Amino acid sequence: MVPQSFIQELLYRIDIADVVGRYVPLRKAGSNFSACCPFHNEKTPSFIVSPTKQFYHCFGCGKHGNAINFLIEHTGMSFVDAVENLAASVGLQIPVQQAVTYSRVFESRLSPTKKEGEQDKAGESVQHMAESMKIAAQYYRSQLKNAEHAIAYLKRRGITGEIAVRFGVGYAPANRQNLASVFSDYLLKQSENVLVKVGLVIHGNDGKHYDRFRNRIMFPILDQKGRIIGFGGRVLDAGEPKYLNSPETALFIKGRELYNLFAASKAIRKTGRALVVEGYMDVVMLAQHDIDYAVATLGTATTPFHIQKLLRQTDKIIFCFDGDSAGRKAAWRALENSLSQLRDGKDISFLFLPENEDPDSYVRKYGKESFEALLDQALPLSEFFYGELSGRVNLQTSEGRAGLVQHARPLLAQISGAPVLALMLIKRLALLTSINQNELEGLLQIKRKNLFSRPNLKRPQPVTPYRKLIQLILHDPVYVEKLEKSMLTGDGEQNDEKTLLIELIDFFNALSPQDLKDATLLSIKAYFCDNPYYELLETIEKEISMWGEGVDIEAEFTGILLRLREMRRKQRMAVLHSKPLNLLTLEEKRELQQLYVS
Repeated sequence: MVPQSFIQELLYRIDIADVVGRYVPLRKAGSNFSACCPFHNEKTPSFIVSPTKQFYHCFGCGKHGNAINFLIEHTGMSFVDAVENLAASVGLQIPVQQAVTYSRVFESRLSPTKKEGEQDKAGESVQHMAESMKIAAQYYRSQLKNAEHAIAYLKRRGITGEIAVRFGVGYAPANRQNLASVFSDYLLKQSENVLVKVGLVIHGNDGKHYDRFRNRIMFPILDQKGRIIGFGGRVLDAGEPKYLNSPETALFIKGRELYNLFAASKAIRKTGRALVVEGYMDVVMLAQHDIDYAVATLGTATTPFHIQKLLRQTDKIIFCFDGDSAGRKAAWRALENSLSQLRDGKDISFLFLPENEDPDSYVRKYGKESFEALLDQALPLSEFFYGELSGRVNLQTSEGRAGLVQHARPLLAQISGAPVLALMLIKRLALLTSINQNELEGLLQIKRKNLFSRPNLKRPQPVTPYRKLIQLILHDPVYVEKLEKSMLTGDGEQNDEKTLLIELIDFFNALSPQDLKDATLLSIKAYFCDNPYYELLETIEKEISMWGEGVDIEAEFTGILLRLREMRRKQRMAVLHSKPLNLLTLEEKRELQQLYVS
């Protein structure tokens, strides 16, 4: 947990114009700065950076936030990475005792027996690991210069020297202990050996050390800070596996990283689309043909984290797979993991290449124009969705149409952030199955908002106790000390407002008394920017800004607690009433009697 007081000090010390100016050319516009928005394509500048108020705002697309938000939105960094980046730029160090990064948690999971003092050194250890990866990459690059058979292989694949340099391509020699020539601590025991920790060296059952990567073309993998966090090694002969990736480490989490995203981010924003392919060679060869917006997964299926990262960069993602059964299976997994991240206005599509072709081979044969023409013909997610599901059943029979509904139900239920698209998919399902849409929605049991209903201005819907409590503790976090979390658990009810409230309570309870007192809406939003309920948090923030003067916070808080207790009393009575009287225990009968009079 990064202390709120530290975040406030950090935002006070940095100049947002300097931060944004690293990525966007700013022009002075009175007391502010202006630029063409980095989050959407435009010719007339509508993006404003205010040094006075320390925020950015785009009048075109509505993007808005502080320096932390900008790094998260623009580069795809996590919240902690963004804070660390900004802290380093002004010479601040996050308090070690309270700042917990993902990598430190991962290290402690790998070594659960670590003592507390050892865990305090995790940040230093991660830095040492990153430096070791950098040295290894330099070594592999130097080895490629003299490896004639490796150079010959790259030439056969059509890779130029220029593009090899651009991607930092190297070569790992065939010997068992190549890295011993550049690392003096190569033979340290496993618990102290950083090369073992980063996966460059394997500690064998015989007690000896040897290089993980041997006789392979080496592709360094960078995170969104530009640090080398892992490698992909391509075998030169017919050996297996064809591609060998670094294992997961404190630096490298495969399900969270994408090959080439660091370098491709600028092209993705410029072209307005990201292309996801399956391999390193696909990315490299596409870049050689001036298609610079391609990234690749790292030996894993596409994950929701991948989708989330890409949708921060662009509104359009195209997945490109081989047209065989394996390619279609990988595409379907990508679709499944995209559903929870979908937002209206975002566009995800799928391209299946002709038989025996991959992006590498296709672009070499037919060139950039032909390949990009294929991209424009990619299947929209909705088409692939029902094309795939319909192929699993016989729509000419009632049983087949019923099967289609059953296949679609759990998938449609995942689309919570794109109500318009969800509605269109339901309409399409109604047509395919010849079921009345209202009846179908009843069968699906998927709750969705009526987008076209008129608001009832005379009788607005009352605010739920959970939502009201969120408003109150956001307005004054100190009230969380008076709130019993036990009041929110055990009633079986679950909804977004209640989940967000519990997460806010956990967040505030982890703060020191002073940090709790200093917490602001800005810092709270910055921390929750990666949270799936961030949009709900923003909506509630706007509701707070509409409050008039003279609101009695204490009275509101007391009233909501009473209302919440009454809700729980009625829920408990309903549970007890649902049991036959002769099956109630003596304790339950006494409890029911007490609930009647309380």
